[in-house]
Amino acid sequence: MSDYLSGAYFEVELSGNDVSLSGRFTAVSGLGMELEYEVYNEGGLNYPRYFFKEVKPQVLVLQAGVVTDVDAASQLMHKCNMGMSVPLEGTVVLKDGFGTSQRVWNIVGAHLQKYVGPDLDANQAAVAVNRIELLYNGCY
Repeated sequence: MSDYLSGAYFEVELSGNDVSLSGRFTAVSGLGMELEYEVYNEGGLNYPRYFFKEVKPQVLVLQAGVVTDVDAASQLMHKCNMGMSVPLEGTVVLKDGFGTSQRVWNIVGAHLQKYVGPDLDANQAAVAVNRIELLYNGCY
């Protein structure tokens, strides 16, 4: 049996300010966290000291073969066009082919950075895939 037929998927539930982005996504990337430290060396010491400087923003990329019932991406884009950036928070859950949760990531303070709609071609038998990119400060 191929790895591509495993039936695993990501169930995403993100919400904030009357907007809810939820659905089943086939691919999720950017689940991580990156920190920046300032290195300080004092005279006479053999080891440097590290001071926390900042959290570097990450890009959470969601790709889906099926769009949710309500097109939350268009609602988010509409709010951005009106000058409002809506912070989203919620979870990304990896589920196996039986729908059992395998791993959960908590997302806080995610903002829409980019939305790429599907390439539609009536002459191809390909699934229309959306790509949603969210800028956020890491997951836990």
